[in-house]
Amino acid sequence: DLIVHVRDITHPETILQKATVLSVLRNLNLPSHLLDSVVEVHNKVDLVERYKPTEENALAVSALHGHGLEELKQEIEKKILTATGKKILTVNINLEGPQLSWLYKEATVQDVEVMPEDGTARVKVIISSSAFGRYKNLFPN
Repeated sequence: DLIVHVRDITHPETILQKATVLSVLRNLNLPSHLLDSVVEVHNKVDLVERYKPTEENALAVSALHGHGLEELKQEIEKKILTATGKKILTVNINLEGPQLSWLYKEATVQDVEVMPEDGTARVKVIISSSAFGRYKNLFPN
């Protein structure tokens, strides 16, 4: 669904390495949408004073220090959701019904926040549009 190209930005041949990787990827005859959505990551930015990527859409990170990793995670999530046609939703459910069990079977449950005072829960899920349509038909409320 996604290619993440991580480069050691301090390597003296980093530009040549990028060209080589892109050449290999093109020779693999991958779908164009996959090549067009490559996430370019410049790692080891902590070793370059005031580093700013000159390449469009490149993310600057330091895996060692954790700099830029949250932005990288968000970018990967966004691209994966786009590529797979899924979305992240939060639905309110009644814990006495079968909704939670259904969501565990048909979606990816990320978080469940139980409200014991009224027997409900807020459930954060990754779900396809078709599965969400089925959910709404089965559980109209």
